[in-house]
Amino acid sequence: MINKFEIIGLIAATLTTAAFVPQVYKAWKTKSTKSLSLPMYLIFFVGIMLWLVYGFHLNSLAMILSNIVTGILTLILILLKLKYK
Repeated sequence: MINKFEIIGLIAATLTTAAFVPQVYKAWKTKSTKSLSLPMYLIFFVGIMLWLVYGFHLNSLAMILSNIVTGILTLILILLKLKYK
């Protein structure tokens, strides 16, 4: 059963993860990533992967789901940055 704090975590995870969607959409549509910092997104991606491992350790659904989705969105931005360099 999911407790009330996990629900709060899921809501927070949804909001913070959804914040990446407009950036991915804009980069995808415009084919322009010159305003994105590749080092920042690489460091961020590594951090997200570490949070994902920690989420598995804690068995936290919110941490696992949000970091999987955020990791995918970040990886897309990294790949777009490399493609449209």
